[in-house]
Amino acid sequence: MTNPLPRWVDYGLMPLINVAVAFVISGLVVLFVGENPFQAAYLLVRGAFGGGYNLGFTLFYATTFIFTGLAVAVAFHGGLFNIGGEGQAYIGGLGVALIALSLDTVLPWWLTFPLAVLGAALFGAAWAYVPAVLQATRGSHIVITTIMFNFIASALMVYLLTGYLQKSPTLGPRSRDFETGAQIPKLDWLFNPFGVDVGSSPLNIVFLLALVMALLVWLLIWRTRFGYEVRTLGISPRAANYAGMRDVRIIVMTMMISGALAGMMALNPVMGDQGRLQLDFVEGAGFVGIAVALMGRSHPAGIVPAAILFGALYQGGAELAFDMPNITRDMIVMIQGLVILFAGAMEYMFRPALSRLFMRMPSPGTAARQETA
Repeated sequence: MTNPLPRWVDYGLMPLINVAVAFVISGLVVLFVGENPFQAAYLLVRGAFGGGYNLGFTLFYATTFIFTGLAVAVAFHGGLFNIGGEGQAYIGGLGVALIALSLDTVLPWWLTFPLAVLGAALFGAAWAYVPAVLQATRGSHIVITTIMFNFIASALMVYLLTGYLQKSPTLGPRSRDFETGAQIPKLDWLFNPFGVDVGSSPLNIVFLLALVMALLVWLLIWRTRFGYEVRTLGISPRAANYAGMRDVRIIVMTMMISGALAGMMALNPVMGDQGRLQLDFVEGAGFVGIAVALMGRSHPAGIVPAAILFGALYQGGAELAFDMPNITRDMIVMIQGLVILFAGAMEYMFRPALSRLFMRMPSPGTAARQETA
């Protein structure tokens, strides 16, 4: 086991090193296909942050990844690997749509939206409940059961959107458009005072909700008794049992909180962008959340910038593929994969070297004692 590193190295320097290595290798791939890697990096950054419209799209994607990253992180702290964010987000979207379709002609958006948040969280939590119970009481592996529930959720969504919720067979598998009572505001009012015009980008108030949830997750995991129990169970189940902690309750509640966060991701595309429920609105965000949680070290303070990074890769990558035809969308996915690879491998690649480096460096207390002697 390697020696513990200073927190600023563990949570700051190490993720930066991994991202830098991923981009260096990506630059070599860009060079191999005959393009200038520095020009490609410039176009990617400009596509992600060059103007309010591009920034709006970057933060819109980041909003989704904040929710799924937090969902994975909460489960990580309990020693659980929730790989079912896709399915939980799907079912969360169903909860959002049922509230919106039922109340969009009755209530204003500012009353419909809190109910939709509650619906998304409850439906996502409910979809995580069965895998949690199977893990806690029967020993069924959470990875296997949550993957299976992803496919069940996808099949259920197809069934509903081609049946009960379908607006018209000629329009494909989608619900009707939400009326004004379920159309939430964009965030142009927040950025306009700073001279940033996000234009027609889909950035909406769910971004603010994502930041609030990041704060609440930090309070839950690090400032409550339940959070202490979750972290204890994740580090040492034997110690948790010895201390009298009820592992079944902790596992089920942790997974339900994780599922609720994943379900709330659906608010962003369903209410904030599409204004209806349709197939494939998740678009792999549940799996990207795993990379976001890994890169963010399962801490909200790291998850938010990691989500913005992946949002930048999504938005900037689309612009890069447009400006450089030799760099296809598949290559952008490969770059994202490299970032995921190095984010997941950080424990085994650079940690031992950094540990040896900081072992040789005397701590401030050691240096002071040597001067006194």
